Amino acid sequence: MNQPLRDDMDFRAFIGDVKPLAPSNRADAQNHRKRPSEAQLARRESAQEAVDERNFLSDDFVDLLPPFDPIEYRREGIQQGVVDKLRHGGYSVQAQLHLLRRPLAECRRMLFPFIQEAYAHDLRSVMIVHGRGREMDSPANVLRSYLAKWLSQFEEVQAYVSAQPSEGGLGATWVMLRKSERAKANNRERQQKRRG
Repeated sequence: MNQPLRDDMDFRAFIGDVKPLAPSNRADAQNHRKRPSEAQLARRESAQEAVDERNFLSDDFVDLLPPFDPIEYRREGIQQGVVDKLRHGGYSVQAQLHLLRRPLAECRRMLFPFIQEAYAHDLRSVMIVHGRGREMDSPANVLRSYLAKWLSQFEEVQAYVSAQPSEGGLGATWVMLRKSERAKANNRERQQKRRG
């Protein structure tokens, strides 16, 4: 008797008398999600209203930017070298927000917590992908114009510039956030240890 046949016989002897499962005894692998309860919907709505109350981003009229002009902003006191390094991808992307093909109101709702959370987690350079339109009044260019307005309304934003073509070009924006007080304290502590 050859070895594979002997192994097969040993296996059958080991497991004994086994019967296959009945088809009705199988697990249902389909995803059956329950609809949220009224209480869950009310809590979600209440939480969204609380976020919307804090959201100071203006949805008033904005002057549309020319579709082929890059955007750039730096707060007073920020050196041009920082902006140049940001423009040329000298900082790593620590977080990204994708706003492609989303309604303007949803983009406004998504941008506010994104910047707040990035700052709270001591992130310094983030990228926002928003797309770019080829026409002055295309939705992507309208979003790009509002984004330029909204980013300058955040105290946490030190600078922003259009990305390089390899990173999304005019359809993406690099954003540099200021250091939080916790990050500044950690930096001072590291420098003190280095000095001895």
